[in-house]
Amino acid sequence: MPNAEDFRSTLEEIFSIAEITKLSGVVVKAGNLHRLVGDYPGNHRMPICCNAMRQMMKEGDEILAAPPKVDGASLEILYRL
Repeated sequence: MPNAEDFRSTLEEIFSIAEITKLSGVVVKAGNLHRLVGDYPGNHRMPICCNAMRQMMKEGDEILAAPPKVDGASLEILYRL
């Protein structure tokens, strides 16, 4: 089962690829991130995924979509690079 470090590590990989391709930012949706890491939608760890996404936010990043229950697949964050 994925843990917080798995989600953070995958986010770092996404950021690295975005920087290499000279993007100024990248939008990450929790459901997509969880699919990349694995065990979704089956044995999901969505609260851990969403928490890791929020922890990776820096000044200037913004939440574009938030699910009604706080943690859910529709959480979408714009990370500015």
